[in-house]
Amino acid sequence: MDLQYYSSYDMCWGTLGTVRPFPNFHPDRDAVEIQAALENKDSVTLVRILTNRNNAQRQVIVQSFDELMHKDLPSSLRKCLSGDVETLLLSLLMLPMHYEAHRLQQAMAGLGTDEQALMEILCTRSGKQLQEIDAVYKQLYKKDLAKELKGETSGDFAQLVLALLNKDTVAGVVERDIELLSASLNGKKAEAGPWIDILTSRDSDHLNNVLMALEMETGQTLDQIVQKRFTGDFRLGLSILVQCIENPAAFLAKRLSTMKTSVVHGIMVSHSEEDLLCIRAAFLKLTGTSLYSALQKQFKQDHLLALLAICRSED
Repeated sequence: MDLQYYSSYDMCWGTLGTVRPFPNFHPDRDAVEIQAALENKDSVTLVRILTNRNNAQRQVIVQSFDELMHKDLPSSLRKCLSGDVETLLLSLLMLPMHYEAHRLQQAMAGLGTDEQALMEILCTRSGKQLQEIDAVYKQLYKKDLAKELKGETSGDFAQLVLALLNKDTVAGVVERDIELLSASLNGKKAEAGPWIDILTSRDSDHLNNVLMALEMETGQTLDQIVQKRFTGDFRLGLSILVQCIENPAAFLAKRLSTMKTSVVHGIMVSHSEEDLLCIRAAFLKLTGTSLYSALQKQFKQDHLLALLAICRSED
């Protein structure tokens, strides 16, 4: 692990996250305490330390643990823990973009593809982050991410997914984009091409202006347009993309409200240092219940303790 990561990795220092750098950080002391907790099968201590350090600090702990104990921390955790709490703490030990690559791989593993998980990551990550995820995926799995996505998808949905993976913001003219999207709806079958081209290559402010004007012109909400004029996986993907353009926190809150373990882990770990406070606020608005309370109703024991530590507090 390059120690420069500790002071330079910019994605982990956002102000809207719930997990912040631990102010009195002593990685060697943490490593010793973790070793004692592993020997005593003290999962409470493991949860307390690993959920109260940000990712950059956790990477330093992993290195300190290796140097002091001559052991690999993830492997040691696997021997001590099991179930959902093991999965969650191992996720916290991954580098952020490694974790995103892992989530993409899991979404395509086995029978069937988790299209919603794919779209969640592709729609909520910047072009720069996706380039890094692409490189990390190849490093971890010795496979080309674009080829993997193409093999798991088809038709217009495949084109949408690949356009998102390679998205790069370019300037557009609002009036022209409105015309193109409107014209795409005129035929018997709506054209997917303009929606893919425009919605994957403009910044969110531009797109919100375009989509708002399109709603006024058609007298329909974007959701109504998408549901009526498109079908299958492309309709699902386009719907998610529109939701993420309009309000990504609200989309992620809606995903969290399923309380599906893999979804909760993915969003809370991925967004814990970026914008989980925004997602918490959106969750409260959507459900009328705080995320903190919802977690308490759904999960239990050490797994719950870890999730609550990441969530941090009631709203």
